[in-house]
Amino acid sequence: SSVMKKIIGLLIVALLVFSCNKDDEFKSIEIDIKGMTCEIGCAKLIQSKMYKMDGVSYAEINFEAKKGTITYNSNKININDIVQKIEGIAGGGLYFVSKTSEIPIIHNESN
Repeated sequence: SSVMKKIIGLLIVALLVFSCNKDDEFKSIEIDIKGMTCEIGCAKLIQSKMYKMDGVSYAEINFEAKKGTITYNSNKININDIVQKIEGIAGGGLYFVSKTSEIPIIHNESN
């Protein structure tokens, strides 16, 4: 009976370890965005579009700094997907991502 409990306990631990790591691989990036002319119409628009992307768990677009910070699940989307989404807003031609750099994780769904 105690052997069976140990086996079940080990199976549960193994299941938890493997299921968590496989599905959620979060990364954060900082991006420089050119073309924003205002806080509400530009920065907030880009931020809301980021939150609507499947895989993005955190997005903050700072109009003053002309930068954005985005945390995403790298098993669902990648940096290129994010850049294409931003540069394609309103048919494209408004916003351009001039630089992306990976940073320590800012925020994810488990925090």
